[in-house]
Amino acid sequence: MKISILQFPGTNCEYDTQYAFEKLGAQTEIVWHKSTTIPADTDLLVVAGGFSYGDYLRSGAIAKFSPVMSAVKEYANNGGKVLGICNGFQVLTEARLLPGALKRNEGLHFISKHHHLKVENNTNVFLEKLETGDIVNIPIAHHDGNYYIDDAGLKELQENGQILLTYTNANGEMKNPNGSVASIAGVCNKEKNVFGLMPHPERAMETLLGSADGIKMLQGFLAS
Repeated sequence: MKISILQFPGTNCEYDTQYAFEKLGAQTEIVWHKSTTIPADTDLLVVAGGFSYGDYLRSGAIAKFSPVMSAVKEYANNGGKVLGICNGFQVLTEARLLPGALKRNEGLHFISKHHHLKVENNTNVFLEKLETGDIVNIPIAHHDGNYYIDDAGLKELQENGQILLTYTNANGEMKNPNGSVASIAGVCNKEKNVFGLMPHPERAMETLLGSADGIKMLQGFLAS
């Protein structure tokens, strides 16, 4: 299994992501944003978290113009699997590879803490190792994590099973840290090959560091 991980100026989670997938037995490669191609043997392309281009203008808004993004779109449109984590999720929404948008947190503060998530849909390679209704404890670290989509778009997400994860408490009751519509923490596209979430499963690989719940989340990609 080969995982290619995008790196933009300002990215800060590419090596955490690399560590996480190598811990699970995958081979990895860091791909610089000026590349015009995706490695031919890529099984999963990850758009890592951080602050691409310093989050200037709007989170992910400049990164979508990087040379590599044309190759990312081609890869995704040809059925390649793509995962965007935190800033990567923002980049994928800005590039219109995922529906919706990420706004400033409702409380206008940067949030950094562990937070519980509920699995809403596991009929996809990302979450197939988990059961619908499972609760996982995953770190969040974002300033612009307030997921927004209009009513028509929300209805479409619900009808197509595109809502993957929602913010909850340990009992599975809604606990929304940033104001996201319907407490949404992660979504996928209709074809279920492009995935995005604000929480960081790559930072939940060691019980010693607070949680190993990210393991089952990422293992789905390696089983496919």
